[in-house]
Amino acid sequence: MESSPAATVSAGPGPGPAPADLLRRLRARGAGDPVTHVERVPARAGVPAPWPSWASEELRAAFTGRGVTAPWQHQAEAANLAYEGQHVIVATGTASGKSLAYQLPALATLLADPRATVLYLAPTKALAADQLRAVAALELEGVRPSCYDGDTPRAEREWIRRHSRFVLTNPDMLHHGILPGHAQWSGFLRRLAYVVIDECHTYRGVFGSHVAHVLRRLRRQCARFGATPVFVLASATSGDPATAAGRLTGLPVTAVTEDASPRGGVTFALWEPPLLPSDTNSSSPVPPQATGEHDDLRQVRRSALRETADLLADTVAEGVRTLAFVRSRKGAEVVAANARRSLDDAVPGLGDRVAAYRGGYLREERRELERALLHGDLLGLASTNALELGVDLVGLDAVLICGYPGTRASLWQQAGRAGRSGQEALAVLVARDDPLDTYLVHHPEAIFGAPVEATVLDPANPYVLAPQLACAAVEAPLTPADLVLFGDGAKEAVDQLVAAGALRQRPTGWYWRHRERPEVDLRGEGGAPVCVVESSTGRLLGTVDGGSSHFLLHPGAVYLHQGVSYVVDDLDLADGCALVHAEEPDWSTHARDVTDLSVVSVRSYVDAGPVGMFLGEVDVTSQVVSYQRRRIATGEVIDTRPLDLPTRELRTVAVWFTLSPQSLTLAGVQPADVPGALHAAEHAAIGLLPLMATCDRWDIGGLSTAVHPDTEAPTVFVYDGHPGGAGFAERAYGTASAWLRATRDAIVECGCETGCPSCVQSPKCGNGNNPLSKPDAIRVLDVVLANLPQ
Repeated sequence: MESSPAATVSAGPGPGPAPADLLRRLRARGAGDPVTHVERVPARAGVPAPWPSWASEELRAAFTGRGVTAPWQHQAEAANLAYEGQHVIVATGTASGKSLAYQLPALATLLADPRATVLYLAPTKALAADQLRAVAALELEGVRPSCYDGDTPRAEREWIRRHSRFVLTNPDMLHHGILPGHAQWSGFLRRLAYVVIDECHTYRGVFGSHVAHVLRRLRRQCARFGATPVFVLASATSGDPATAAGRLTGLPVTAVTEDASPRGGVTFALWEPPLLPSDTNSSSPVPPQATGEHDDLRQVRRSALRETADLLADTVAEGVRTLAFVRSRKGAEVVAANARRSLDDAVPGLGDRVAAYRGGYLREERRELERALLHGDLLGLASTNALELGVDLVGLDAVLICGYPGTRASLWQQAGRAGRSGQEALAVLVARDDPLDTYLVHHPEAIFGAPVEATVLDPANPYVLAPQLACAAVEAPLTPADLVLFGDGAKEAVDQLVAAGALRQRPTGWYWRHRERPEVDLRGEGGAPVCVVESSTGRLLGTVDGGSSHFLLHPGAVYLHQGVSYVVDDLDLADGCALVHAEEPDWSTHARDVTDLSVVSVRSYVDAGPVGMFLGEVDVTSQVVSYQRRRIATGEVIDTRPLDLPTRELRTVAVWFTLSPQSLTLAGVQPADVPGALHAAEHAAIGLLPLMATCDRWDIGGLSTAVHPDTEAPTVFVYDGHPGGAGFAERAYGTASAWLRATRDAIVECGCETGCPSCVQSPKCGNGNNPLSKPDAIRVLDVVLANLPQ
């Protein structure tokens, strides 16, 4: 019995060794045992349910023909709720067949009502394409499913608007294309019966807050045409899914969370790379000053990238079909290149069975890699989280996760990509030299015994709400009833838009005053993508989001694409273009920035005697000012070169704590050591915050200083890296005691003497991880925890 109607395609040759045997071989290949814990996730039998009485014989036969003989209990429960008109979220594990839960009521309605339509939203194009294959394979007459996204040829778009009854798209196309063109979509929207929101746990932070208002704009247009569609949401297992889904849609949502699908057993190993010799860990000094995070750092443990590359090569050599998840685009390229090199050294030509997959590739490259993986031409793939969702990969034997992906939800989503046809599977989390990763591999209960995080988003964020209201006003004049739909802060945001001259108030509502539409970046990536162009040929290699361009595409930066190394000649931010030339230098580049922060307002605070804990708005200014060149082989710093890039400004939300100088002196922290103590505590606190909130350290920033001009005291700030905030600082403020307790424990339990990337050094530090004082960071946190209410 299959739990999903999606086609099953083997990703490679016959089965390799059993997971336990494979893990034993991997552990034995080096000196010492890198595995800190092995968790056995047992197999589970499924609990089937009868087909709903409202499902027609034609629909049942179509699913049966695809191997689905009956739904699982959670699929039937969610489908019945949706068919009865209740908004519902099904939040169950990877490969639990969530797609059947929304396909059943949606397709049953399309077959019963020849005029009804369905809109499906996915966070990635790959996932929408995969669902299109699944629905089309059912061969139901009159459904006419179609993908409508940025890759859809213009010649097909008019046909889809007029004739498709099951449109699969993404929030970006809904925002940029469908809602602005609502008049052309009026027939489709007037008959809209269901809105399916797949993998809705990915809609968090600023992106999730934007999507929440895009959905409200969709509801508004549907209401204008007389439609009230039912929302059906699918999510990985998450904390309090009904509340998160309600915040996302603005509607009351019922949650179905009991997973009744069968599951193959998983052997899950926590893997800590070995320490490198101490003489490789020197670093050049940098003058102490107020510091902000943002750069790379030489490892004191063997790089998680190199360890993952070796594991990928070893599993492929064993004939094991393996997917390696890597956190960054550059990292995915490095892992694939190193694995290919190792395999070719052992068996010439075997390296061709490994490739990299990431965002920024051209559409044709992505499709070819997906095809090669599904048909078994590739045996190993190093991917960013672009494949965490999407193609239904059946037949994978192992998943390697290079670095904790930021949330337990993502961790289980990635691990669940192996063993999808019910067979035993191996998952390995390879720890980076990072406080959170180190904490997790030595505290397995924080992974295997802890609930999955709740999704954090904030639709009331004024930096999200105001531009979304502007978009809504372009689509149709705003009315007082619309302000209720858009929720808290809408009236204040409209007043600001009127004062700014963007809206004009008339008796019938608020009207958009400009000819052009407002520019809104849904994903909060810092502007339009920058094109990477080979200067000698004019060939477009790929794109980098605007927010990362200062760090990845500055003049002199080394840029990797499909295993080929390029050096950036020029970055034109005005035209959104970086010119590069092919070169294979023996060094890598690491951008460094400086950060300043000022307090704008305080929303809430706790007065704990010598300690104060605050939540409020701050202004952050940052500038990439230089980059280091480092030897690839040794990590040796060759030189530091200046850069002249524009300053960036950010108004956001921060959590911060202050301490009195007297309390630090009593705790044994000498005045000269205060900067290093605060700096080390800041780094560790940033590293451990993802334990409390659905973020990772790249979503947040920090700054520490011995005397901040706004607080007039020693202060540590941690702020959301998105305009207006993303909800992470609020979560940190609400769980401050638990968050800082875990931070202290991570520092204390680290085996190093003076501080390392596993505790207080940061991979993002713009100040070269100097000054830092591990012992004094513990004393700082002791003072905070001793005074802060639990």
